[in-house]
Amino acid sequence: MAAQSLPHVVFGTERGEIEVEVDTIRAPITGKNFLRYVEGGFFTNGSFFRVVRPDNQPNDSIRIDVIQGGQSREPRRQGFPPIELERTAVTGITHVDGAISMARGGVSSATSSFFICLGPQPSLDYGGMRNPDGQGFAAFGRVVRGLDVARRIQAEAANGQNLVTPVLILDARRTQ
Repeated sequence: MAAQSLPHVVFGTERGEIEVEVDTIRAPITGKNFLRYVEGGFFTNGSFFRVVRPDNQPNDSIRIDVIQGGQSREPRRQGFPPIELERTAVTGITHVDGAISMARGGVSSATSSFFICLGPQPSLDYGGMRNPDGQGFAAFGRVVRGLDVARRIQAEAANGQNLVTPVLILDARRTQ
């Protein structure tokens, strides 16, 4: 399938734009869920609020490098029900540098919060042990422009893994 046929979403942030390609072919459940949050305006006035990097994971034996974002926390709008986990072993979309994926607690608990990988993160794939259940996370696309913006966000001041000042998502829009 040609890359042009996959939807693109641009996050306009206070630090610049991040454009992602959403793979609705190989990850249809996750991709379509993400797009309905974009199209419903849930991420506008949301933020990138969490950064995970080597210096802020002292108690984690398996370390990762990601930034996490999502919808505005106050007032938080009612979203959609959690989706089924599309495992990387099924989709073939792995947590490479620039991958975008859904945050989750338990299996099939993802709703709207997402993260962007900075560097390869195989411990987030199916069989990886960042989440003790070994089921991994649902990667559903990749950054095609603005990975430098994501890296700058990750380097900002944090209190633990929470950004001291979250980076506002001014708008999130589908461009194709």
